[in-house]
Amino acid sequence: MTPFADLLERLVFTPGRLAKLALLRDYFTHTPDPDRGYALAAIAGDLSFTAAKPAMIRQIATDRVDPTLFAWSYDYVGDLAETVALIWPGSREGQAPRLSEVVAILSETPKSDLPAVLAGWMDVCDASARLALLKLITGGLRVGASARLAKIALGEMAGVAADDIEEVWHGLAPPYGPLFDWLSGRAAKPDAAGAPVFRPTMLAHPLEEADAAALDWAGYRAEWKWDGIRVQLVATAQGRRLYTRTAEDISHGFPEILAAMDFHGVLDGELLVMRDGEVAPFGDLQQRLNRKSPGPKMLKDFPAGVRLYDILFDGDDDLRGLTFDDRRVRLEDWYARHQPPRMDLSALIPFAGQEDLAALRFGARAASIEGLMLKRGDSPYLAGRPKGPWWKWKRAPLTIDAVLMYAQRGHGRRSSIYSDYTFGLWRKDGMLVPVGKAYSGITDQELAFIDRWVRGHTIARFGPVREVEKSLVLEIAFDAAQTSNRHKSGVALRFPRISRIRTDKPAEEADKLDSLIARIPASGVAKGETLEEEG
Repeated sequence: MTPFADLLERLVFTPGRLAKLALLRDYFTHTPDPDRGYALAAIAGDLSFTAAKPAMIRQIATDRVDPTLFAWSYDYVGDLAETVALIWPGSREGQAPRLSEVVAILSETPKSDLPAVLAGWMDVCDASARLALLKLITGGLRVGASARLAKIALGEMAGVAADDIEEVWHGLAPPYGPLFDWLSGRAAKPDAAGAPVFRPTMLAHPLEEADAAALDWAGYRAEWKWDGIRVQLVATAQGRRLYTRTAEDISHGFPEILAAMDFHGVLDGELLVMRDGEVAPFGDLQQRLNRKSPGPKMLKDFPAGVRLYDILFDGDDDLRGLTFDDRRVRLEDWYARHQPPRMDLSALIPFAGQEDLAALRFGARAASIEGLMLKRGDSPYLAGRPKGPWWKWKRAPLTIDAVLMYAQRGHGRRSSIYSDYTFGLWRKDGMLVPVGKAYSGITDQELAFIDRWVRGHTIARFGPVREVEKSLVLEIAFDAAQTSNRHKSGVALRFPRISRIRTDKPAEEADKLDSLIARIPASGVAKGETLEEEG
């Protein structure tokens, strides 16, 4: 566990992407199999230990430590694994187990024997190894390293493209012996032929004013940018899968989509909740996300569908090298042949020039649409985000002036500062009610300013959370708002982020909740571009 613990600790305290890549490269290069394979699985989120629950970890801790002291410590630290790792009393002589040994024993040991096994490991580990062990068991590493970053590090280590690793990834299982045999030159590349594996998606750059001014608009095709999540549908003789654009397999959550995939091919599209062909607000889709097994009522009330954008494979034919125009012809022909249920085609938008599209983009919000996509007619399907072939021209965000209410310590390099903020709006009765949380959108200097402000204006503490004086105003940008019965305010915001700190504005002049609610029509999407004039 010690090398793995050292890796996690260094990743947490290393802010830069290139530095994290160097740490991962070094670990994968010098760590033997199968330990490095299990470390890769842990970082990628592909390890799960169902028998070892947080309640069990809490129980073995309170068997060793006064329960009241543990409760106070947990309240202060705010993280179960970190609390137990720090408070565990002493240690005995012995050697920390290897990562592969931990994985094997956790997978094979009866649940009733696990507390004694885990306590024995904790006794021979130092605090760092204890934390790594507990994070591994609970599945919450939070070290600022994603599965994609690990694959890039592996590619750099072996001199292969990360996208080549991506294309065989879903045909492998921990500890990825065939993958490391290939990367080490001991064997050929794993053959994913026929397996329902993910193909790296093509992404778009945001269209800025300077880009728009230099654009040859006649060379582009336009589509709506729908407000759902991008997905890839993969159907082969060996199975069917539904992936997000980051390669997460969400097949289990959308059985009706899998049932409709009665074809062989790979398609690119947008997952939406659709009723009679009409796109529902994103909040309806959120009801379906992260659910492992939706019940009949959920399937009926929030019916999912896919609006198709592109075709990557038609049967065994790889179409990614064709131009967008040629792929579009193949997609339309494929759709006419198959007519798959729960799917339709994303329409191409005719336009004469930039002015036509600008007018359409301006009215996109009222139709639950994020904006426009622009795709060069002669562009092949390229993995990643090449600049030029595809652009996303999103609608302008909404903004509100909200009051900071609570702050929480972040994770990774932000673990020592208050960087996660809950903000609220004024109700008619003069009460401030929370309407959302945000942790992005500001510079490091602005982050440092708010952290100092929080520490100097705290009025109560709840573990890692501080309640602050209701006097700092933040301008919050967001993409949409809708009514929600899961939130005390009755409103949910889509992608809230901080756009600026309003030290110039008194808290009593922040926006009113009624002003936000009034902007939400029956469709659930907020109207207008700003609430500034109503503050």
